Amino acid sequence: MMTQRDNPEERGRRRIFLARPAMRQGAPGRFTRTTGAGARTPGRLMERGGSSFDARPRGFYSTGGTERQRDYAHSSRTPLRGTHRSGPAREQDKRARTYPRTAESRARKEAPIPPPAHDTVRIIPLGGVEEIGRNMTVVEFQDDIVVIDMGFQFKDDDTPGVDYILPNTRYLEERKDKIRAVLITHGHLDHIGGIPYLMEKIGNPPLYTRNLTALMIAKRQEEFPHVPKLDVHIVETEDRVRVGKLPVRFFNVTHTIPDSMGIIIETPYGSLVTPGDFKLTHTDGVPSEEEEEAYRPFEKEKVLLLMADSTNIENAGFSTPEALVHKTLEDIIKGVTGRLIIGTFSSQFSRMIKIIQVAEALGKKIVVEGRSMKTNIDIATLAKMITVKPDTIIPAQDVSRYPPDRIVILATGAQGEEFAALMRIATKGHKVLRITERDTVVLSSSIIPGNEKAVEKLKDNISRQGAKILHYRTSELYVHSTGHANRGEIEWLHRKVKPKFFIPTHGNHYRLKLHKELAETLGTPRENIVVPDNGSVVEIARGETIHVRKEKAPASPVLVDGFAIGEAQEVVLRDRQMLAEDGMFVIIATIQAGNGKLKKSPDIISRGFVYLRESQDLLHQTRIIIKKTIEDTTAGMNPINFEYVKNILTDNISRFLFQKTAKRPIVIPVLLGV
Repeated sequence: MMTQRDNPEERGRRRIFLARPAMRQGAPGRFTRTTGAGARTPGRLMERGGSSFDARPRGFYSTGGTERQRDYAHSSRTPLRGTHRSGPAREQDKRARTYPRTAESRARKEAPIPPPAHDTVRIIPLGGVEEIGRNMTVVEFQDDIVVIDMGFQFKDDDTPGVDYILPNTRYLEERKDKIRAVLITHGHLDHIGGIPYLMEKIGNPPLYTRNLTALMIAKRQEEFPHVPKLDVHIVETEDRVRVGKLPVRFFNVTHTIPDSMGIIIETPYGSLVTPGDFKLTHTDGVPSEEEEEAYRPFEKEKVLLLMADSTNIENAGFSTPEALVHKTLEDIIKGVTGRLIIGTFSSQFSRMIKIIQVAEALGKKIVVEGRSMKTNIDIATLAKMITVKPDTIIPAQDVSRYPPDRIVILATGAQGEEFAALMRIATKGHKVLRITERDTVVLSSSIIPGNEKAVEKLKDNISRQGAKILHYRTSELYVHSTGHANRGEIEWLHRKVKPKFFIPTHGNHYRLKLHKELAETLGTPRENIVVPDNGSVVEIARGETIHVRKEKAPASPVLVDGFAIGEAQEVVLRDRQMLAEDGMFVIIATIQAGNGKLKKSPDIISRGFVYLRESQDLLHQTRIIIKKTIEDTTAGMNPINFEYVKNILTDNISRFLFQKTAKRPIVIPVLLGV
């Protein structure tokens, strides 16, 4: 009786599914079925030379081929190019073969953008106006270009497998000789995260920012020793500098990180103003005297253009003052009866400092978990924002030496990030720390749009272990305050600045549109407002009219995956190169959902990596690591977070295989719960 595995038709179909990009080396760029001696048979896994496919990043054929190949290309959206032939015709195919378009070829086909007219101010948002994150804006006047912020965006559901998303800087790369300065408003990663990746590409121009932001940038640059040294200039809010022919001033703004600043760029037609991310210090909706003082100069300023934050445009009234959050956290630290775990953003400097100061005054010990949080506490100490006694902060392994009510754990990961400290503690993945029924967990952060599911998983994992959760949506206590202005504060800003033209920034299109409508109700004419997209070329002519050019600057996202940086198509090509060089390694494991144990020994499929029949020792060791990784990771995890387990398994097996073979195959775990 012929089984499905023995059926050559099924064998070929299965091979196409499992080893999609891998094509036979003898026929690069072609799909070929292997039957007879080269076919896959039970118990034999092909090494790269005998694999049915070859993963080299050549273009697939666009026409011809077998019916199955055309069906596969259609279902997987893999382009087939040329004619599927053999013999002398193949040489003709090679000459006719086309390759996926690269960034350079795309740039050649895009309509060129002429320089702005002598009397025109040009503004191009390269990021931050179709999403929350990767903020970067270009201001161009005559022969001078000034760049405001250089952030990144964290990956989302549309970009699996990448680390960060960067603004596209091709417009700047083509004009790097005109770039006079990069101005950074504050130290959050959505404003500084792109600096290590992008500064060299645009000519490494001078960078202007305040002291704390400069320290954060310098600390982050240490992780990139290969990049050129930055030319950093520290400024204060009373300073006025000249970049090229453009005078630039700065003003103080309130945000969740100290040393935040707004920017004023002077032109002959009036000033361009952006506060960056901002909120107001206030009492019951009445801004403080410090806020009035910071914005008072605009009463006499001729403001040509305002670019303002739209993040919280949907939220009515004024935001919760940070001082109220500090008071709430102080009361919680004083009143808690068991151990206290506080999850917050590592960039919440003033909040972290307040927690440490209160805990220290009460004789409590602080455990800091999360690399970025430890780094920022070091930066705060370096900036003399805080002085901590030597024995206040203790390592996690010393927790058992103190009563639970004397321990405060400060952790990253309140957004539910799967590898952050708080999630590892909640899923019993931390080496030392475990949540108990006596613990109180405070999630001192709001939920960034897109992280809702991750935060729900985090709360589920915490609550299953019996801990009490305090969260800004479920608690009457003020455990978090946003760093962005609510609608009432945005209205106050517009009335103070009174711009002639307005561009809403920092948000997706829906938020920008709401901000536009608000500006209209406050007196800005509709024709004086532009809601841009990333790459929109906005021009103000002679200070009289504003319009958007039909040409657009390149704006396709640039993806960072480890040390690989490129636009989406280039990352795909890089993956194909990895498959060609080191192959892939598929793990199929069946897990008992009730206890996390393996139901049977995992199956392993290799393509283009090693010939497993001759690598039984490697196979045996790998299976041991797979079993240990899965069962250790799932211990006490209910329900099992399969995505989390897959990520841990991928990392461990990739590391092990590289140590043993010096190859980096693409590791694909397939976990089945029963």
